[in-house]
Amino acid sequence: MTVNIYDSANQIEKEIRELPEFLALREAFEGVKADEATFKLFKEFQTLQMELQQKQMQGQEFSEDDAKLAQELAEKVQESDLINELMTKEQGFSMIINDLNRVIMKPIQELYAEV
Repeated sequence: MTVNIYDSANQIEKEIRELPEFLALREAFEGVKADEATFKLFKEFQTLQMELQQKQMQGQEFSEDDAKLAQELAEKVQESDLINELMTKEQGFSMIINDLNRVIMKPIQELYAEV
């Protein structure tokens, strides 16, 4: 019997959408989106994070302005109960994704362990 790995992956994707952790994450995100000011802050913080990651990947130093803006936004984000709830739910969901990644990578880890 031939196993189609992509069929398995698509099945996992469907099951992920039904997980309580994913449903809680989606609900928390809907809460953030429902509050216009909070969603704007969330998007601004997310954009800054991506810009800083891109700079880091390109080997660029963060400027003083970058650091100051990141600090200011982080403080505002920490004051938002809705964003904090979203981040908590994201951490819980992330643990599941990390566990799945460990399972998926196990054959490669075992292969290299033989060397």
